[in-house]
Amino acid sequence: MDVSDSLLIAREGPVSTITLNRPERRNPLSLAVIRELHGRLDDIAADTSLRAVVLASTGPAFCAGHDLREMVGRDAAFYDELFTACGALMMAIHRMPQPVLAAVQGIANAAGCQLVAASDLAVAAETARFATPGVRIGLFCSTPMVEVARNVGRKQAMEMLLTGEPIDARTAREWGLVNRVVPKAELPQAAAALAGKVAGASAVALGMGKAAFYENLGMTDEHYAHAGAVMCRNMLATDATEGLAAFLEKREPVWSHR
Repeated sequence: MDVSDSLLIAREGPVSTITLNRPERRNPLSLAVIRELHGRLDDIAADTSLRAVVLASTGPAFCAGHDLREMVGRDAAFYDELFTACGALMMAIHRMPQPVLAAVQGIANAAGCQLVAASDLAVAAETARFATPGVRIGLFCSTPMVEVARNVGRKQAMEMLLTGEPIDARTAREWGLVNRVVPKAELPQAAAALAGKVAGASAVALGMGKAAFYENLGMTDEHYAHAGAVMCRNMLATDATEGLAAFLEKREPVWSHR
């Protein structure tokens, strides 16, 4: 599939919707998709007639995270390129003047959970689930951690990161990962309604206020540079190689703890 087919772009008034569209693969964030999504967001950021963005997806899953198939057996340069590009995508979401809203209908795993956490707002269907399961395949979710730890409490973030267990939509709302939970059938309308409320404000006020918010949080590229370097080292570990292989072969990993 051409990467352009992996993203559907629509517009209604001042709201742009970008839809991840590889449902048969659970909408993974391959390097090509990360770059394409980043480019689309940059285009929107430069369009002063747009005042809000909705990130949605097709199929039963919101986003499975990185495309594990393209990560097997690669060298350090590829991993550095992948995690640097992913961090740059998340920072682009923070830096663009338009608020970004994630509409989550199913599982948001690892970098998919990171994408939700990086969004300014999130509406989840009752069927949504959220997880940072990398630890289960020998790859700690260090880059998703950057965003998740700024959304939920410290103990809740560590529980997600250390166990890899998914949390349901209502728990995600209680912990602060999403704003609202609605029946699945109502998700598109609920996301559109909230995005519409946001888009009704002054574009100047939205842009200035959003920038000030993230500056106040201290979000910088250095956070992703550090986390990405950790992910690269982790990917080169023996257990990460075994964990990825076990996942793709649908078997239990055998850890060497190296």
